[in-house]
Amino acid sequence: MLTPYIKEAVEYRRAIHRRPEEGWTEFETMWLVCSHLKKWGIPYICGTKAVNPDFVMGRNEVLVKDAIARAIAHGVPQSFIDETEGYTGCFAIIDTGRAGPVTCFRFDMDALPVRESQDPNHAPARLGFASEIPGFMHACGHDAHTACGLALAHWLVDHKEQLSGKFKLLFQPAEEGVRGGRPMAESGQLDDVNWYVAGHVGGACHSNEVQVVTGGFMASSKFDIYFKGLEAHAGSHPHAGHSALSAAACATMMINGIPRHGEGDSRISVGKLIAGSGRNIVAADAMMQMEVRGVTHEVNEFLAQNVQHIIEGVEKAYQVKARIERVGEATTLELCPVLYDKLEQTMHEVDGITVIPRGPGSSGSEDCSWQIRKIVEHGGQAGFFMYGCEHQGHHRPDFDIQDETNMPVALKVFINFAKKVNKPVA
Repeated sequence: MLTPYIKEAVEYRRAIHRRPEEGWTEFETMWLVCSHLKKWGIPYICGTKAVNPDFVMGRNEVLVKDAIARAIAHGVPQSFIDETEGYTGCFAIIDTGRAGPVTCFRFDMDALPVRESQDPNHAPARLGFASEIPGFMHACGHDAHTACGLALAHWLVDHKEQLSGKFKLLFQPAEEGVRGGRPMAESGQLDDVNWYVAGHVGGACHSNEVQVVTGGFMASSKFDIYFKGLEAHAGSHPHAGHSALSAAACATMMINGIPRHGEGDSRISVGKLIAGSGRNIVAADAMMQMEVRGVTHEVNEFLAQNVQHIIEGVEKAYQVKARIERVGEATTLELCPVLYDKLEQTMHEVDGITVIPRGPGSSGSEDCSWQIRKIVEHGGQAGFFMYGCEHQGHHRPDFDIQDETNMPVALKVFINFAKKVNKPVA
């Protein structure tokens, strides 16, 4: 009977939804996950054994420090914080003790800087589990992902006598901004994985629909760019200053004018620009947040290199200093038809759902792509699927799922896949 595990998943999702945490600050969510793993006797790996610091991007030490203080104030033990070494993300390990494949399931944990709707028609507001952190919410369903992963861990350990091999459940930080996937891929914990499945709620799938995703996600690079000029009075001594604002504005226009690549689709977005201190002061500082995406790694790198050239030119033209930080990165999906066949078979075994023909996902990006690539490099099979819900769009204040309807679908797919590939040898 799956009913108790489904009930647990809904409870976990709503608890996580109340306490949204942005990437690299998910200490309360980590504690919820790991404390339950401990209760069920499931070992886990965290800290620098789960996250390779050499590949960490876009981690703000000030935000991490603030998040740790908040987590401790909310009851997370200091001993657990010490255990994490300041890095969120963990692998739960369930070993059946019988020979068989190593199967990994991936679940992301982070939230978004979106202020949640208080409209009474919005279920979290109506039912009392809306975000308690002003300006942040789970607007992409990662609360549901983590909750499904936790309920799955409970089911697997309860039923491990019916299974073979080993399971690794990957709870990942910082998917937004594609920052957390590669550091966990480079931890070494995926090198022995034979089968890997990641899932995501929503997208183009409606309730009780599922789809195997075969490509479509774009390679992407995210940049924070800092300009340092020279401050001066804009009225009496404008000639003495070097405007970081003007440099950043010029860079914005030139970046948007980068030629598109003839070998595939691309995207360029300068999404944020902050500069200056007053209307009559030559701006000494500016900060830009931007991204590029390409249908292939090569197209993406073409765009990224052009950004670098533009910034170097703007430095000289405006006599400013510029610093570029690559704060996130994703690659494209490796294709694994053998896994797709097995995953679709498990989907067809779930009563009451519609299996949409496999096909490419959106032109967004997903950093599980690094994990999939790592597993394929080591001879494994890996893939990604969507399970549906009714929503108005991801990353919106009114984003929501129908957790009692949608999450059981995902849980059943994961369980069926585990039963199929980790079936004991007769």
